[in-house]
Amino acid sequence: MRHGVRRAVWPAWVRAAGSALRPPPPPRGAMAEPGPGRAREEPPRGAMAEPGPGRAREEPPRGAMAEPGPDRAREEPPRGAMAEPGPDRAREEPPRGAMAEPGPDRAPEEPPRGAMAEPGPDRAPEEPPRPARSEEAAPAPKKRRLAGGERYVPPPRKLNPGVSFGAEHFAETSYYFEGGLRKVRPYYFDFRTYCKGRWVGRSLLHVFGTEFRAQPLAYYRAAARAGRLRLNEEPVRDLDVVLKNNDFLRNTVHRHEPPVTAQPIRILAEDEEVVVVDKPSSLPVHPCGRFRHNTVIFILGKEHGLRELHTLHRLDRMTSGVLMFAKSAAVSKRIDEQVRQRQLEKEYVCRVVGEFPEHEVLCEEPILVVSYKVGVCRVDPKGKPCQTLFQRLSYDGSSSVVRCLPRTGRTHQIRVHLQFLGHPIVNDPIYNMEAWGPDRGKGGKIGKTDEELLKALVEEHRSKQSLEVLGIGEEDLNSAGESKDCGSSGDCTKSAEADPVNGSSCPAEDGKDPERNDVAACPLNSDINLETLDKDKEAWGEKDPLCVECRTSRRDPSPKELVMFLHALRYKGADFEYCSSMPEWAMEHWEQ
Repeated sequence: MRHGVRRAVWPAWVRAAGSALRPPPPPRGAMAEPGPGRAREEPPRGAMAEPGPGRAREEPPRGAMAEPGPDRAREEPPRGAMAEPGPDRAREEPPRGAMAEPGPDRAPEEPPRGAMAEPGPDRAPEEPPRPARSEEAAPAPKKRRLAGGERYVPPPRKLNPGVSFGAEHFAETSYYFEGGLRKVRPYYFDFRTYCKGRWVGRSLLHVFGTEFRAQPLAYYRAAARAGRLRLNEEPVRDLDVVLKNNDFLRNTVHRHEPPVTAQPIRILAEDEEVVVVDKPSSLPVHPCGRFRHNTVIFILGKEHGLRELHTLHRLDRMTSGVLMFAKSAAVSKRIDEQVRQRQLEKEYVCRVVGEFPEHEVLCEEPILVVSYKVGVCRVDPKGKPCQTLFQRLSYDGSSSVVRCLPRTGRTHQIRVHLQFLGHPIVNDPIYNMEAWGPDRGKGGKIGKTDEELLKALVEEHRSKQSLEVLGIGEEDLNSAGESKDCGSSGDCTKSAEADPVNGSSCPAEDGKDPERNDVAACPLNSDINLETLDKDKEAWGEKDPLCVECRTSRRDPSPKELVMFLHALRYKGADFEYCSSMPEWAMEHWEQ
């Protein structure tokens, strides 16, 4: 039982009577009148109470301006407002950042920092604010501490991305025309590359002797003495230097390019998005192998002012016809998407040996690359799938004009399929040669290994002094290594600038003595350097004392040898179609 004061409980009638006599409470916010025994009610906050006779005047809320009475000091204005000075009040100070009007007894106000003040008659002009310091230049990377005798290798730097060529590249040399051929004057060129992974730990002499055998080791020794070999932009003094990761090599060579046909490049169409040209035979599309200035890209840049073009598709070096370039990456990307979705149609015309069947012929034989360097392919079950549709247009008793519709885009696809069908192109310098055997490769019957086939092809052209038709020279054949990056037929997409000596960066396949000296083509005791050479260029003319090509006499190909009877006639997409005229050799009554 809880103990405590027990609360009285009144009867219901008493509670009801009390409720009726009690006045109701005033609503919130209303002023209750005080009774005789009740203190005056305080007004709610924010309301102005009227002072009574015995009550002090109520203070106004903060921020409101109170009217001063006769016995009250003038109210201070809130901060930031301008008060009107009275006769006995000093002028109010303006807020910071505002310009006060100077009075007769007040000095002009100083402007805020960063603002330009108007100079008065007795004030010197304000110095303008100093510009903010630009971003500090990044400090040069510190060289790590090297052990005794260790060689420093600088960090790699970004090489020129892409294959865009500018005025400095076009100015390297010039063209001249002779005997129906476009020729390039020899010029000096730097082949540049970073050290390949397989070269690390090997001497520079060993790398030249095993991978770049286009020249004998005597040439590289003479080139080093002449200052033409550089390692990390420093002249190479010792070819026995061991290569390290990120080493940067530069080799300056005297470069000769094979001649091409003198036929001009004809512009078929041009707008703000694309350029369409009619490519002559024998011209590669872009720099590759031994070709640089004698390419479509360089000729368009040098002679037509068309630069920074994007290749949309390629043609073999010996193929003529419609060739498209995009003027921007966005256009290139859009047309590439059509290529991936098989929305493009390409039509070719050619003249082949013999009487081609009258009905349509579909060839679906897979194609394998035999040699990228020479540019040779053949039908092989291990090759890539291909599909070409053929249709005869005319027959003159000895040769046929055939329409070709390739469904895929393999290297030499049309030429290899026609050879397989027994109707090679009449003047094909690769696939209509005796090296393929008595049947010229019909049905894939060759009877030789790939090595024997390549050797037979080279020997056949060497006997005819027509190696230039293949786009290769004797120095290319001295290097036994095959380059998987670059061929001579214009199908390569890699610029020659990426390779240090002759466009080849693959190891040799045989094990000849790297100290061989079988080509006595350069002076072993040459003390010529680049500075002396630059001063004596007039004396030397276009000859270079270390250049093998300058002392080699070659027969120029005839313009007729540089034309192959294969022509890209039409190129059609989802929203475009471009055609060239039918070549003369494809006319029905043409006579060879």
